Amino acid sequence: MTERDDDGNDGRERIAKRLSRAGVASRRVAETMIAEGRVTLDGRRVTTPATLVGPGARLAVDGREVAEPEPPRLWRYHKPAGLVTTEADEKGRPTVFERLPPEMPRVLSVGRLDLTSEGLLLLTNDGGLKRRLELPATGWLRRYRVRVHGVPGEADLDRLRRGIEVEGERFRPMSVAVDRQQGANCWLTVSLREGRNREVRRALGALGFDVSRLIRIGYGPFQLGDLTPGAVEEVRPKVLREQLGLPPAEPARAGPGRAPGAGGGGKAGGAKAGGGANAGTRSEDGAGAAKSARGPGRGGGGRQAGPGRRR
Repeated sequence: MTERDDDGNDGRERIAKRLSRAGVASRRVAETMIAEGRVTLDGRRVTTPATLVGPGARLAVDGREVAEPEPPRLWRYHKPAGLVTTEADEKGRPTVFERLPPEMPRVLSVGRLDLTSEGLLLLTNDGGLKRRLELPATGWLRRYRVRVHGVPGEADLDRLRRGIEVEGERFRPMSVAVDRQQGANCWLTVSLREGRNREVRRALGALGFDVSRLIRIGYGPFQLGDLTPGAVEEVRPKVLREQLGLPPAEPARAGPGRAPGAGGGGKAGGAKAGGGANAGTRSEDGAGAAKSARGPGRGGGGRQAGPGRRR
């Protein structure tokens, strides 16, 4: 068993990366699983995440075999308020992954939305794709509809447009526009390219405006559209390839449509440049590393279950 500090040039890759690409867990969680002695390669316990895995190797977690990674897939999900974007919550609050349709494969979230935030959350079966979409270098625009209490003036908004420092942390310039003032409340559209933890809420709070509703309506080319709360829809493989430059390989199996009971919805793929929910139903996040995995492996020798909550 070869161990090196980087991926091999002969089709092999680091075992933590393979587990992540297979949707078992994020690389960080996979490294913890390895340290706990839960991972084997060709029947031998793995001791370091730098271990290289080649094609055809027998990889298992907790004695259950991990299948070869499937082609990358991506879903749009309309996260309702009141769900946390983690695999399990220490306070027992409901998670996003508990509310997905049972026919969904194990997925990871791309970034996250906090408990009270709503709107577009991207989900993928591929840890490598998740990491790629979260990297700051990707620079994809995140768009939000935000309701605040108060009457923001141009001087306030200009501070956000120039970039603002909050508790010693410097936020990059944001694009901010007033949509409408409704009595004591104001709806804004805020766009940014970073997505730090609670960035929109913290920036507006520093100006003295409390955020009462926050809905993400766009993440790069992917839009919330008219996807209803709780609904999930797979991005068409062709759209995914065109937007991300992926090789022309169709997914192994068709993904599920909307969640049962979810009403009408946006166009499949949801990668239109504009669009967005109505102001009354529109959304921040911290696009940080969201740990997340869908419950145990499916029948028929499916992938090894990650550390996610079991159904």
